[in-house]
Amino acid sequence: MDRRVVITGMGAISCVGNSVASTWDALVNGRCGIGKVSRFDASRYKTQVAGEVKNFDPSKYMSEKEARRLDLFCHYAIAASDEAMAMAGIAKDLSGLVPERVGVLVGSGIGGLKTLEDQSSLLLSRGPEKTSPLLIPMMIGDMAAGSISMRYGAKGPNFGIVTACATACHSIGEASWIIRRGDADVMICGGAEATIVPIGFAGFCSMKAMSTRNSEPERASRPFDAERDGFVMSEGSGILIIEDYDHARKRGANIVAELAGYGATADAYHITSPAPDGSGAANAIRTAMGHAKLNPEDISYINAHGTSTQLNDKYETMSIKRVFGDKIGGVSISSTKGTMGHSLGAAGGIETIACAMAIKTGIIPPTINYENPDPECDLDCTPNQARTREVRTAINVNLGFGGHNAAVVLKKLDF
Repeated sequence: MDRRVVITGMGAISCVGNSVASTWDALVNGRCGIGKVSRFDASRYKTQVAGEVKNFDPSKYMSEKEARRLDLFCHYAIAASDEAMAMAGIAKDLSGLVPERVGVLVGSGIGGLKTLEDQSSLLLSRGPEKTSPLLIPMMIGDMAAGSISMRYGAKGPNFGIVTACATACHSIGEASWIIRRGDADVMICGGAEATIVPIGFAGFCSMKAMSTRNSEPERASRPFDAERDGFVMSEGSGILIIEDYDHARKRGANIVAELAGYGATADAYHITSPAPDGSGAANAIRTAMGHAKLNPEDISYINAHGTSTQLNDKYETMSIKRVFGDKIGGVSISSTKGTMGHSLGAAGGIETIACAMAIKTGIIPPTINYENPDPECDLDCTPNQARTREVRTAINVNLGFGGHNAAVVLKKLDF
């Protein structure tokens, strides 16, 4: 069954805003959300900056008891889902819908890392009998999807994907196939992450993966810039409501954009480094464009993975050029990670929302902190200032440790 899939709702929690509107406003205006770490004493860490979610109050979304029983990444996922459901015009009790036809596919790259860290410390200091009986359900990465399904009574397909920093993009793409094959009419999909904790920082610092530009937090994340020195960890959640086109039209939903294509591939190369020739990501992009029946000259905008690491930005540039060739000059590209850092498993959710907003508003968000051109990253990356242009199609690309590549294609409904 060839069913069309459309986006009818979106929700975002990010270091630059706790809604889609505030997040988009910050992205368009290049208002950076990165600052000094405040959650713990980071003075002994090589990296001391992060994109922390600010002014987040879980009591706006759940009871105190429920909040205690869920890790922070689940708090973010629930908050973003509430916004997305409201935008989609779907009641929290799914009235008017068939619960068995509403599914949830929300993943997390790492899951309840804060819970694991806290309970490990408790185990070592006070013994096993003091370990919380909620340790496992709070820690495991599928609990965002499980909690969301229980919150709304969604009884359709329900699971979580773990593909590191490609998690949310894969979740959105796989959710679209669930609808296309007829197993659901509506899917709540995306990702959530909350890893700004000592053990998370220690691991990435030991890998030398994060920026050490500690004296200038707002200039630390600089995708495609020649002086980039690593990514900046952030957190949050990006959730989309996607549904069958006919189902959305029948209930009078406001359609934001069509989710027209999806591609997933592997580099089969290295646990952390992208493939040096960019072939894996290029194949994901080509696959997504093929499903969407689009050619290189049809693409308006690419939201690149653009992590601000030396290898990612160089090899991702190669992958994009492999796909677009001499058509690359007609494509606007940017990495919104300069503004909001890298939210790992949540990134693809928030960045797919950015693609949808670019289509809706006709604005390309900039790549901020682009000050020193890198000849190996010779793309039109929309440096420092937003650009106004008609965006009929957009691609979001995300790449994850383990060689996971994902791309989704969005387009205007009438294109």
